[in-house]
Amino acid sequence: MVAPLRYIDSSALPSGFGWRQVVDALASGHRLPRAQIRDQFLGRGDDACVNRAAWIEGLGIGVKSFTVFPGNQSEGRPSVQGAMLVFDDRTGSPLAIIDSGLITYWKTAADSLHGAMHLARPDSRTLLIVGTGVVAESLIDAYPACFPGLERILLWGRNPGKSRALAARHRKGATVVEPVEDLAAAAAEADIISTATMSKTPILKGDWIRPGTHVDLIGAFKADMREADDTVLRKARIFVDSYDTTIEHIGELLIPLEEGTISRKDVLGDLYDLEQGGTGRQGPGDITVLKNGGGAHLDLMTARALMDWTENAEADS
Repeated sequence: MVAPLRYIDSSALPSGFGWRQVVDALASGHRLPRAQIRDQFLGRGDDACVNRAAWIEGLGIGVKSFTVFPGNQSEGRPSVQGAMLVFDDRTGSPLAIIDSGLITYWKTAADSLHGAMHLARPDSRTLLIVGTGVVAESLIDAYPACFPGLERILLWGRNPGKSRALAARHRKGATVVEPVEDLAAAAAEADIISTATMSKTPILKGDWIRPGTHVDLIGAFKADMREADDTVLRKARIFVDSYDTTIEHIGELLIPLEEGTISRKDVLGDLYDLEQGGTGRQGPGDITVLKNGGGAHLDLMTARALMDWTENAEADS
């Protein structure tokens, strides 16, 4: 008998689900065989349709399809819409349809958290978030879940008013959240720096960063985008979440590799390597970098975490 196809969106997610569940799912997923990953992009002017697929032996098959229609914003409609379809790895049967926005929200920050668990100092006390958008807001909730020793979260954005407003929305949290206007000074104080901007030119400078800092680069996702300058990369032990989704696709590494600033051997590993015993941080004074590039395999791991949580909650009810 074929099980009914499940639909999961934010309204169907039981209470208690959190960042730790997704990070644990990513860790488990990276101990399985490496995923097959394929992307397809269709376009019409500024509008796009993106299909991202992954197959992980022992976990499943996932296809996330979404449209990006920037003009929708002027008409009061969302600019990004889509869904993810998950199939059983053994039988090929469709198992669930999940709102793509829900997947992306949990996947993006958890990807960085998974990397930081391997690369950041466990005694990190101060986090600097560069950016004030949706991802930046998710990071405010996400990082304390896996770094309970965090005492301060500093927020910097090009628009100081947005930084202040974002900090005010999180004023009652357990971790102090405060806006800052001097990015260089804040970077010099931070143990972890997480960038989530749309910048095409480096906004974070290596001369600001002290030894022992972990740098979590999220924002750049196109070949012409960068958030960290050459000095950051020269000083750091560099890692990526996935070779397949970063090295040849995102300017953060593609540009310095093409210019000879760094070489391919300077990228020391990805999350599969780290999770399966590879060496990350070698000492407390190391500067480490993780380039968060996303990918359909991470969507699939996140989808399975959402599916497992809802199934277990229904079984317990």
